[in-house]
Amino acid sequence: MSVRASILGLLVPLLAGSPIVADDTVKPPTAKTVLSTLHADHPRLILTDVGLADLKKRIEADPLLKAGREALLKEADRTARKHALKYVKRGPRLLSVSRECLRRVYVLGLAWRLTGEQRYAAAARRNLLAVCAFKDWNPSHFLDTAEMSHAVGVGYDWLFHEFAEETREVVRAGLIRNGMQPGLDFYRRPHRAARSEFNWNQVCNGGLIVGSLAIAETDPAYAKTIVPAAVRSMPLALRTYAPDGAWGEGPGYWGYATRYTVFALAALDSALGTDFGLSKMAGLSEAAWFPIYMTGPMGLYVNFADVGENSRRHNMPSLFWLARRYRTPAFADDERVIMSRRPGNPLDLIWYQPATAGKGKPRDLDRRFRGPVEVAVFRSAWGDPNALFLSVKAGYNQVNHGHLDLGQFELDALGVRWARDLGADNYNLPGYWSKGPGGRRWTYYRLNSLSHNVPLINDRSQDPMATSRMVTFRSGEAFSGAVIDFTSAYKPQASKALRGVAMLDRRRALIQDEFTLATPCDLAWGMTTDAAIATDGASAVLTLDGKRLRAEILSPAGAAFTVESAEQKPPQKRNRGVRRLTIRLAKQKAGVRLAVLLTPARPDAVPAAPPALKPLTDW
Repeated sequence: MSVRASILGLLVPLLAGSPIVADDTVKPPTAKTVLSTLHADHPRLILTDVGLADLKKRIEADPLLKAGREALLKEADRTARKHALKYVKRGPRLLSVSRECLRRVYVLGLAWRLTGEQRYAAAARRNLLAVCAFKDWNPSHFLDTAEMSHAVGVGYDWLFHEFAEETREVVRAGLIRNGMQPGLDFYRRPHRAARSEFNWNQVCNGGLIVGSLAIAETDPAYAKTIVPAAVRSMPLALRTYAPDGAWGEGPGYWGYATRYTVFALAALDSALGTDFGLSKMAGLSEAAWFPIYMTGPMGLYVNFADVGENSRRHNMPSLFWLARRYRTPAFADDERVIMSRRPGNPLDLIWYQPATAGKGKPRDLDRRFRGPVEVAVFRSAWGDPNALFLSVKAGYNQVNHGHLDLGQFELDALGVRWARDLGADNYNLPGYWSKGPGGRRWTYYRLNSLSHNVPLINDRSQDPMATSRMVTFRSGEAFSGAVIDFTSAYKPQASKALRGVAMLDRRRALIQDEFTLATPCDLAWGMTTDAAIATDGASAVLTLDGKRLRAEILSPAGAAFTVESAEQKPPQKRNRGVRRLTIRLAKQKAGVRLAVLLTPARPDAVPAAPPALKPLTDW
């Protein structure tokens, strides 16, 4: 039996076993219909020749695009001089090689298509042949296989007419052996990622879609299998954006998941003329607001989940694509600013959206994102790096990449991040992904509650299985705030636990916790900071980068601040110089209110009396 015949023989059981999500907007194709609208020639993926001709015209008329092209060509010159890629794992992953191949293919491929310079095509060919000679693309960590399938698929498609038939055959054979054949197994089992609600779903499905469509005219059985199965699988993850576009894995993984969502949708549209309704799913049309609002005034993300330390907003070309697809020009505004600072990203050029005439609706200062993980953000102004910025999150502790951080707040002011989240630790630490109630993941400082800006009872982390919800959200000039019910994080010691965070007069932040304790307990409050701390009991002054923040304990009477170190020993990250501003209350009984006021020391500040505290149920 031929390989192609054997694949066709698998088609029915593969599709029958693939995940299905009921969604009226999504109409998965069948094996018989999926390629009926296939764009016959190459290039058919992401950027067709019609799109390329339009891009060349726009470059000549747009200074930002022109600067982007020049930066791209400089990067292509550097990339062309690099040695061909080698099979080198980091821990159990080949992912860094797959991503570098993807970067090289887009940089060199677009540079060649814009200029016709043969050295760019030659360098792309050298790298494609190298990775297609690899023994495998590490299917045991399937992200590696998916991203490499994407890279090789785009390279094959974009350079198809430049390559000799011999090169095409070698690249196609490598893509089939190391990408498409494991892809069939991915759906036949099915792989856990095919049933995932998070980034693995979009990355794996998106990479396989791109790879299969690249060779759809010569080896159609792969696309006939993979595309219908992927379209049935992706809604599992895409529904996670509903209703407001938030992403439970944090803003960093929003970027990764959404990038591959866009790759998948763009490839389907350019190759087949349809995305089968995937882009109409609830929440996607609002999704671009999430990274925009999760970016503080200095460009730092609200850093929850396994986001990189001090994670900063970077090039996010998917915002351009989303702006065009959902006819929301405001999505593109921030990306043009980032592009002007860091030009040369090939996808920024491909999906670029110019500024539109006139001003759109002003952005809200406060925003709540609903969903399985809820986040509220408050700010004093847009466009001011010194603005006051406050965030708080709710949700559930078992979310993918999550930490034990229900109620976590972060605070920026005066161009400084005062209350911070340390972010992820090393993914290769033993038991990093063991998430159950006794999981080793929760022994690591950056992941458990002890490092986060949340209360502690008896110095214990929150319940790993806990959930929480945002019960109040208010927005106003004098008072903006949110209240979270995170009782389940502190049971059985607490029969009720609430946290409120508020911005007062757009100049101060109030953090207020209320506990109804079932038994006498030690209660602690903590805030992680890079600042130096001087305390005189009920007040403290934090100093960082020549700026100051004053912290005051408003309740309970007699409580005092202490200063602790957040530093840890290897193999965990050290957190050198990081401190914890803490309050420790011994043997608390029944009802306890703990309230802290945080006031940036602005030169023009007018002294203000402490606010009158109200029960959180009255917020």
